[in-house]
Amino acid sequence: MALTGTSPDRAKTMNSNVSVSKDDQSRALWLSTIAFTTCFAAWTIFSIIGVQIKKDLGLSDTQFGLLVGTPILTGALSRLLLGVWADQYGGRIVTVIVMLLAAAATFMLTYAYDYPTFLLAALGVGLAGGVFSVGVSYVSKWYPKEKQGTALGIFGAGNVGSAVTKFLAPVVMVSMGWEAVAQIWALGLVVMAVAFFLFTKDDPDLAARRRSGVKPEPLSAMLIPLKNLQVWRFSLYYFFVFGGFVALALWLPRYYMEVYGLDIVTAGWLAAAYSIPGSIFRVLGGQLSDKYGARKVMYWTFIGSVICTFLLSYPATQYVVSGIRGPIAFTIAIGFVPFTILTFALGFFMSLGKAAVFKHIPVYYPNRVGAVGGVVGLIGGLGGFILPITFGIMNDLVGVWTSCFMLLFLIVSVSLMWMHGAIRVIEKREHPELRQPKDLPKVEALRAEIERLRAAQGIPTLRPAKPAAAGLAGVPAE
Repeated sequence: MALTGTSPDRAKTMNSNVSVSKDDQSRALWLSTIAFTTCFAAWTIFSIIGVQIKKDLGLSDTQFGLLVGTPILTGALSRLLLGVWADQYGGRIVTVIVMLLAAAATFMLTYAYDYPTFLLAALGVGLAGGVFSVGVSYVSKWYPKEKQGTALGIFGAGNVGSAVTKFLAPVVMVSMGWEAVAQIWALGLVVMAVAFFLFTKDDPDLAARRRSGVKPEPLSAMLIPLKNLQVWRFSLYYFFVFGGFVALALWLPRYYMEVYGLDIVTAGWLAAAYSIPGSIFRVLGGQLSDKYGARKVMYWTFIGSVICTFLLSYPATQYVVSGIRGPIAFTIAIGFVPFTILTFALGFFMSLGKAAVFKHIPVYYPNRVGAVGGVVGLIGGLGGFILPITFGIMNDLVGVWTSCFMLLFLIVSVSLMWMHGAIRVIEKREHPELRQPKDLPKVEALRAEIERLRAAQGIPTLRPAKPAAAGLAGVPAE
């Protein structure tokens, strides 16, 4: 997939005055993607080994939700600061340091012996999730604006690391124990960190700053864009498309086991059927955002997700109807195959949304990608932490397995309404004619005639005549 500029050997970056080698550009993108895949695999490791740990320690659903969500919390909270550091000191060195720290914490899982020590180790494992905001800053600086959607979509496809864990970790855990999973995943982080350091270069912006002797901006300047409500609106979008994705990636293996009676290996593979489209199709989301605009892709995302979560929310229900020959009992429930198809579709729509959200950021905040991307990623990561815990609490209190999808339906519905309302405000500000009342043509003609007669008699008009309808072609896609 070609993402470079017109020169056969050189390509433009986000800073149009800087050109880079195509080889350096490609290595930055693909090694960042592989590194993020490795980190994401480690970040979601508790979705598999947590099932066995729950049995060993006799944890409740709420305790299990806290355990699998704790790494997500660390990854979320670290994203803002790591994103700022990536803007200040370069994403290359920050990525390497974070991966090595996460590797040490993952290996230390094998020394945990009770619930508090597992939670403590899980906090360190979560650092792997912070690599995302670093990678967004690093990758975006290698590409011009018109290519950033696709580039960030490819990088974001590293979410497929969740599927890697679900495919491989159950097999390793059954044959060698969950401790082997932690050790092997830690080794993978170390190997990838070394490879990333050896084969990538500092991003062009950092290299230019070093040549000119410009010092990095202070933290206070980096955080100024966070005063904009728009940033927090983007954060809510990401809370659903990414936080919801991570939460379901962690929750689905156990959901399959409890609701459909599957074993851990089969449940892990089927959960991967959700994770894979939720990751791979992020590339498509980036391409569509570049071609049609991120706003339109977000509409597709939210409308599709509303439909999927509404159907998945319906609990298995038994009905008794008074028939002619006596009571007729029947059950309405989502079967195993429809459930898998719907979760696959939900993952697909979420993948489009994840790319579309981050297409907005370099466009609106080109010099604050790390900081803005960090806070958006932080809120999305918090979704991945809060939602699994909430799922467990709702199971304990409500006692309905589909309650997790009821919550997701509520979140995506609010997001859709807020987005549409904000867009309408923007359109009316840019096109004042949209503020005029809209009536049927005959009513409008009658109103215009009344206004004409009032004007002829010297009577003040009730309101200015409505200007000719104008199209929305001038409304920017972003």
